[in-house]
Amino acid sequence: MSTHQEDPYSDVSAAGGLAQAMRDAAELHGCDTRLSPWTTDPVIIETTRGFLRVDPATEQRLFRLRVEIIGFAVDAPGFSWSIGATDDLGRLVEAVAAWADGMPLVELKERFAFLELDGFAGDFKDGVPISRQWSGLMSSEFHHKQWKLLRRLHADEVLRHAFPSITHGAVRLRVDPLDGTSRQVWVHELDAEHYQILRSGDSGTDWLDVPEVDLIACLREALHAK
Repeated sequence: MSTHQEDPYSDVSAAGGLAQAMRDAAELHGCDTRLSPWTTDPVIIETTRGFLRVDPATEQRLFRLRVEIIGFAVDAPGFSWSIGATDDLGRLVEAVAAWADGMPLVELKERFAFLELDGFAGDFKDGVPISRQWSGLMSSEFHHKQWKLLRRLHADEVLRHAFPSITHGAVRLRVDPLDGTSRQVWVHELDAEHYQILRSGDSGTDWLDVPEVDLIACLREALHAK
């Protein structure tokens, strides 16, 4: 363990904050944390596996790592996992860089002993973030107008595996819960027999009118088209 009895974060203080200290350490260790030059504290890095957040503990020198997914829904605020902590700034930036680079979880655990990834990996294997998001939306009074549509979409064996959210009254489904830029589709219910859908990549005005009988098939195609 490192010893910093008077100021456990003297190196961080000297750098002017954790973000700059991490940039300096990453340069020293020859790795890319994806931390932008203009990022300040708190340190939050967007990756293809969620937002990676670094928080220094107050009671001792310890950099704590957390993964967060934004839920994009009232009463379904998102998900968060603590994935480990270290007092070594060099090892921290190396782990952050490896995570951001997409290193498989098994390799991350082998290389960085301080990472605790079982809970994170288990939740995704079991579909927990997606199922919790569906449950939160379908029980939220704030979104009661979308309940019927949500339940219909969730009843489909394919669509229930997409990550749902609600934007301006439209239900949004995306393929990858960790990646907000992954393939997605918006569904707006006009009435019980008519819907409009907007696929990712379409302009904001190019809504496609879809009759009730074709809704599920169109959504499946939009989400999984190659």
